[in-house]
Amino acid sequence: MTTDQLSATFAALADPTRRAILARLATGEASVNELAEPFPVSLQAISKHLKVLERAGLISRSRTAQWRPCRLEAGPLGDVSEWVERYRRFWEGGFERMEEHLAELQKGENDV
Repeated sequence: MTTDQLSATFAALADPTRRAILARLATGEASVNELAEPFPVSLQAISKHLKVLERAGLISRSRTAQWRPCRLEAGPLGDVSEWVERYRRFWEGGFERMEEHLAELQKGENDV
């Protein structure tokens, strides 16, 4: 994944409405009307959110007769997960060092 694609994915995920749409699509395909139902915004606003998600590669849209279902495309989420994983190792290492330091402090208190 190129940096630009990763940036587009993070930008798309930055909005809570778009994250909610992705959560809904994780349960299966849905139409724009179905996706818009729980939100107090216009269909036009939902369409704009869908375009952002589509440009980021997080959803795809198809056409079956009159029905135009949206579906989740999880590939970019896997790429985000890989990127975040590199930093998980870093923060877990920090927690391990902090745990060791606290154990040393406790040992010092018990020796007094």
